[in-house]
Amino acid sequence: MSFGEFTAGGLMTTEPVICSSESTVAEAMALIRKKDIAPALAASVFVTLPPFETVTGRYLGMVHFQRLLRYPPHVRLGTILDTDVEPVLADTHISKIHRTMANYNLVSIPVVDSENRLIGVVTVDDVLDHLLPDDWRSDDGGETNG
Repeated sequence: MSFGEFTAGGLMTTEPVICSSESTVAEAMALIRKKDIAPALAASVFVTLPPFETVTGRYLGMVHFQRLLRYPPHVRLGTILDTDVEPVLADTHISKIHRTMANYNLVSIPVVDSENRLIGVVTVDDVLDHLLPDDWRSDDGGETNG
């Protein structure tokens, strides 16, 4: 799949943390604790029908890690889903992604295809990488003297 640079598909990460609705809080917590998962990706678990790798089955919702902390380990993810965060389509323009994430204080937003299957997520890191100049990590922070 190829997507335009200024779209959700062009920004998204295709390896979010994905679980089934039958997975437990304990199982989800074990997944987000893995050291190789970036903090922005570990902030939410995305719940879908099988298969559980992108492109997944139908997207059901997400569970933020703070919500996971508030429930006992045996609770099933399907009972604590956040379905208020509307997924975006891959061709959604980046300006809508920026506004949505800022308005709702989101760390990530799900990206789905026309059949509502999860294909990736756009994280706050993805947005910042796109907004900041290429040399923002340099010693002067991308600022010019003068």
